[in-house]
Amino acid sequence: MNQRRLFIASCVALIATAMSFAIRGDIMGQVQQELSLTDVQVGWILGAAFWGFGLSILFGGPLCDLLGMGTIMRLAAAGHIVGALLTIVSTNFTVFFLSTVVVGIANGLVEAAINPLIATIYAGNKTAKLTTLHAWFPGGIVIGGVLAFLMTQVGFGWKAKVLTLLVPSVIYFVMFMGQRFPATEREAAGVPFGDMFKELARPLFVLVWFCMILTAGTELGAGSWIPTIFNRVTQSATQAGILQVVWINMVMYLMRQFGHNVSHKIAPTGLIAVSALVAAVGLYLFSHATTVTAAFLWAGVFAVGIAFWWPTMLGITSERFPRSGALGLAVIGATGSFATALSGPVMGWISETHGTAQVLPIWSGLPLLLIVIFGAIYMVDKGKGGYKAEKIA
Repeated sequence: MNQRRLFIASCVALIATAMSFAIRGDIMGQVQQELSLTDVQVGWILGAAFWGFGLSILFGGPLCDLLGMGTIMRLAAAGHIVGALLTIVSTNFTVFFLSTVVVGIANGLVEAAINPLIATIYAGNKTAKLTTLHAWFPGGIVIGGVLAFLMTQVGFGWKAKVLTLLVPSVIYFVMFMGQRFPATEREAAGVPFGDMFKELARPLFVLVWFCMILTAGTELGAGSWIPTIFNRVTQSATQAGILQVVWINMVMYLMRQFGHNVSHKIAPTGLIAVSALVAAVGLYLFSHATTVTAAFLWAGVFAVGIAFWWPTMLGITSERFPRSGALGLAVIGATGSFATALSGPVMGWISETHGTAQVLPIWSGLPLLLIVIFGAIYMVDKGKGGYKAEKIA
């Protein structure tokens, strides 16, 4: 088993996933005009990306044990390649919607397989390696966003942008070819399949599951609305909101890539509690920024706060509930995706009911709950001798 090759291929697969989100978001305006789509149809297309993502994570997790992680990753690569090709031949809503579903499923299969894969091959260093791995989601957003922006400047159309998705897809498909994949940690330890479901009923797991709604809703929910809110509130003539997204994801990439060992210096539960305070302050002050400089400053603070959340939540799940196996990671990942999909309409309702400028100040209250919950878990763990990763006998 080539441990390093599997890790690098997983990173490239995550880049493909992130690029698909960035590029599809960039091209929707042009696609809507060329294919004569209504706003409702655009809403269905954007929603399909998240729902397909979440559902395939949820069902792909248990399939990692039944089919093997290698099979899941090959199916994901095939989905990315077929989905990209189907997208560029789309001539109407139905075909474009179907292509979005295919790519969304591929994205979910990637997330469903790479998390238990990395948790298995780096069993003694799960949170740090998951953090390094997930640096490439914001990294992929930056790559896709910048690439799409530059292609726009030189006159390339939306189909050419979609074709760029084939590059990382083919690379990770080739890198996974011929590789031996390990059994999942749960399977290798001989834990019965049914025991995965029992782990999901533990009170602490339910609490972590609820917190994933808060972390994903804050990170990706607010993140997806920031450019729109920034442009509306500041009446930006240059539509500089998209640059906020690139900036936030750049900061997150740097934090995850070069700060992944922070989980060894502070317990993961304490890390989320402390960073939640930073995120709440950054989001609240960003909502009151009146200049571009201030907006970039506080968006950067917000990015620092949320940078470690997604991989740390996965790390906590794998370390505290190892018997839940790929299913536990799939449930947490899918919950994050569904929370993101649902947060959009909720934030839209807040915008219509209280005014656009009030959305982020209200939303900044979500991290405050994380401070309380994870602060309490941290103190309980400390009373028992500190945070400890559970081992499967």
